[in-house]
Amino acid sequence: MHKKQIKEIVQKHCDNTRLMKQSTITLALLFASMSRATSQKAPQAPIFQSSNGIGLVMADSSFSINFRFRMQNRFGFTSADEEPLSPHEFDMRVRRMRLRMDGFMLDPRLTWNLQLSFTRADQDWDNSLVPNVLRDAMIHYRFNKHFTLSMGLGKLPGNRQRVVSSGEQQFVDRSVVNAALTLDRDYGITGTYQTNIGKAVLIAKGVVSSGEGRGVTTSKEFSNTSVSDQGLAYTGRVEFLPFGAFSNRGDYFEGDLLREAKPKLSIAATLHHNERSIRRGGQLGVLLYSPRSFNALHADMVFKYHGFAYSAEYLNRTMAGRDSAITRKGSEISWVYTGWGMNHQMSYCFKNRWELAARYSALNPDKQIWNTKDGFQQRQYAFGVSKYLNKHRVKCQSDLTWDEQFNAQSGAKNKGSFIWRFQVELGI
Repeated sequence: MHKKQIKEIVQKHCDNTRLMKQSTITLALLFASMSRATSQKAPQAPIFQSSNGIGLVMADSSFSINFRFRMQNRFGFTSADEEPLSPHEFDMRVRRMRLRMDGFMLDPRLTWNLQLSFTRADQDWDNSLVPNVLRDAMIHYRFNKHFTLSMGLGKLPGNRQRVVSSGEQQFVDRSVVNAALTLDRDYGITGTYQTNIGKAVLIAKGVVSSGEGRGVTTSKEFSNTSVSDQGLAYTGRVEFLPFGAFSNRGDYFEGDLLREAKPKLSIAATLHHNERSIRRGGQLGVLLYSPRSFNALHADMVFKYHGFAYSAEYLNRTMAGRDSAITRKGSEISWVYTGWGMNHQMSYCFKNRWELAARYSALNPDKQIWNTKDGFQQRQYAFGVSKYLNKHRVKCQSDLTWDEQFNAQSGAKNKGSFIWRFQVELGI
């Protein structure tokens, strides 16, 4: 082969080799840069936590969610009139089964909470005629350390035993006074203001709500009334804590499980007006045959110190203006429960988390409803024992109640019976 040709072949080979090396280096640099870019853009794993339920927080802090559940499994026995060992009724059921979720969205100041219920007795099915699975659906925005605005479905700031969760009770369930005269969940807008006055704490809440509670009760399809809902409800509550805040919000769970090292006291009052409600208790109860307006006054207090706890509350409901408590449809009647009641509870929680508690409840209907099925005075004396395995989250409870009912007009005793209940609560 000619020397010139050989030289050209060698030169071409060298050029190809150089090009391959350059290409290889270029590709390597490209893949390295892509790898760095990919690793920078890859989403980071969320952060899991289990200190209060089971939850996760996105790595970029754009969202959080926390899951909790609880169930109450109950066995109960009610005796026949004046016959302690003769059964009148047995009660065996899952009283409550709930799933709760909460967290924040985009900003820690924008929070939300959602709660669902899965048992018939917990869905207000019998009164509203629909299964109300949804219990809470609230959005909150905290403008600053003093003021928070909330919107959605949730509890009205009524009497203390109502605002304390059913999972934080020291008896198997709330009192008969609460059942007859309480406020409950409603859809509305709530403003909450909290400030300190020296060591004392002042909390004020105001709510404008629908007045009809949960469910599709304002629809004519489910309502006994001939007109749709034409009124709202207005609620205001003030709480004053003269000795400062309770440990871990102890004014919102029953019993002094944390054994407060210093005396703690909360005094509160609620005013409520419900305009043209179509349910017996406003947010609760069977439907009325025509709308009614009424007012409610609640006053309550709670004191805790070194395992001792005492709470008391007074509830009153009256008709507004000249409205009658009775509504009629032909020969049938339905009524607003008007009257007053009071409830007292006293307890001591030992260091080993055993607790002894006593309760006295008195319920008195107004004259307007003396001739209805609710026209009797009621007195209950209850004694309870609880063992807290993980505070209120995991506990065993039992209580024995003597229940007396009297004719509201004559004062004659109608009946007396024993009620015994045992309940296990399990939750996270």
